[in-house]
Amino acid sequence: MSLRPSLAEPPEGWEGSKPEWIFYASLVELGYEPGNDFSYQSPLMGGRLDKGGIIIDFMFNNPPDLAVNVQGVYYHYELGAQTTARDIFARQSLAGMGITLIFVDEDYLEQDPLGTTREALNYQDSSRLGGR
Repeated sequence: MSLRPSLAEPPEGWEGSKPEWIFYASLVELGYEPGNDFSYQSPLMGGRLDKGGIIIDFMFNNPPDLAVNVQGVYYHYELGAQTTARDIFARQSLAGMGITLIFVDEDYLEQDPLGTTREALNYQDSSRLGGR
C-alpha cells in the first residue's frame, strides 16, 4: 500500500528527512492529528543543546507511552557503532520514563508506508535494531 502521490514528497519548508515525512504523512493518512495525537521532533533531556540530550522524531499523546524514531540506513547503520550506541541509549532512557521507543527503518517505510507505520503504532519494532 502506498501513499497518495501528493504525500510522497515532502512539502517545501519541511525541515526533516524524506523518510520522516513519509511516516508523518502516513500518520495523517491513518487519521492522526499533528499537535493533538503526536508531536514531531521532541527534545528530551536538553535535546541537541545538552550533552546526553536526545531528539525523538515522533512522541505520541495517545498512546502516551509510545515514541518512534525513523532510522536512515546510512546515518543509523552504515556510520557504525557510535550512532547505534546513541540509538540504544535513547531507547533505554525512554524506557526509564515508561515510554517504548520503536525504530522504523527508512527502506521498509518506503516499501510499505502505511503497513510499516501501523506496525510501529502497534509497538512492533521491525528495524534492524529490533531484530529484523
